[in-house]
Amino acid sequence: MNRRTFIQSSAIAMASGMTARGANDRINVAVVGLRGRGRDHITSYSQLPEARIAAVCDIDQAQIERAVQFTEKLTGAKPQNTYQDIRKVLENKDIDAISIATCNHWHALATIWACQAGKDVYVEKPASHEIWEGRKMVEAARKHGRMVQVGMQSRTTEHKIRAMQLLHEGAIGKVYLARGLCYKRRKSIGHQPDGPVPAGVDYNVWLGPAPMRPFNPNRFHYNWHWFWDTGNGDIGNQGVHEMDIARWGLNKPTLPDTVTCEGGKFVYDDDQETPNTELAIFKYADCELQFEVRGLLTGGEGNVNYAADNNGFVGNLFYGSEGWMSVDLHGFQIYLGEDRKLAQEMKHVEPEEWATTPHIGNFLKAVRSRNQKDLTCDIEEGYLSAALCHMANISYRTGRKLQFDPKAERFVNDAEANSYITRNYRRPFVVPENV
Repeated sequence: MNRRTFIQSSAIAMASGMTARGANDRINVAVVGLRGRGRDHITSYSQLPEARIAAVCDIDQAQIERAVQFTEKLTGAKPQNTYQDIRKVLENKDIDAISIATCNHWHALATIWACQAGKDVYVEKPASHEIWEGRKMVEAARKHGRMVQVGMQSRTTEHKIRAMQLLHEGAIGKVYLARGLCYKRRKSIGHQPDGPVPAGVDYNVWLGPAPMRPFNPNRFHYNWHWFWDTGNGDIGNQGVHEMDIARWGLNKPTLPDTVTCEGGKFVYDDDQETPNTELAIFKYADCELQFEVRGLLTGGEGNVNYAADNNGFVGNLFYGSEGWMSVDLHGFQIYLGEDRKLAQEMKHVEPEEWATTPHIGNFLKAVRSRNQKDLTCDIEEGYLSAALCHMANISYRTGRKLQFDPKAERFVNDAEANSYITRNYRRPFVVPENV
């Protein structure tokens, strides 16, 4: 199936699910966060005729102006409204859905506020910045009856869906081990002194729930991923995609019993706080999930292909009683028996970036149908996979193996580890206990 066919079939599927609104109505969407991923959101919504980009929002006035021009170029019309503060977006009763492409530390609060305001939500990965707030996102979606889709596009990618179906059907026997590989090259960010806030930037709103700190350019555009206040390292950036596939393949709807994570920030002397090398092991009762981050120069493993557009080896390996499977953005392969013969494969020739459009299309289908089950990556799935990343980082930061209670969603008899489950939110940007 080529890109055009996939998008056309997605549109047909959405048209058949139009029950909440008239078929001629369009869903008014506000895109919040307008740099890299935000522009991808705008591109995708512009290709889906059931959506209208009615508003754009960013803390940087220059980004707003660029997004208005970009939207007009793609759609022939400017957004009706522009905002620097998401709270103003949520006051607009004409907005049906919010598409969130902000920094990680804003994902939970923006989603919860949107649900409370009666908006459906598409939120970028990772779903949350901490474990506790992720559960609150699920509660808010359920309480207010909102559709909340998390931007892990593998859940709407044909060959990955088929690979997971085969695993669940026993194609390699009983799966005892899943490995997620995030070998994505990351170069040093160096050192930068604190400085003045750039003109046109609302730094207070950008910080939002995070602690107040002097402005530093190294903590701003993209590099915010490498600081604990705003990001989660590469395990929660690129890695959460592969973490989700690993958990999906293992068919685990709960969190594990133990986690061990070791690593460090090696080679570089720079401002980055998060590790560039990380190995996490999660134990379930009947299987294990291993996850590895390598941001430095490295070779690959298994049959995971080098991805030029991802600048590294990114994918998953599954091992079962009868054989093993390799999955990456190029396709999957199954090898069976003692001689490890290739038994089945499926190739995907399109670059992965295009998967955002059908994934957002799937979100719009659920907005129409009001059926949570129509979502390929409901907030519950996004929460669980993000929580695995957070568990790994907590083990890394405490420096020890941790026992976890999946029902209580807390670490067992470990006050330090539990202190990382949530954060002290900076008022008034507080994730509420009662959503």
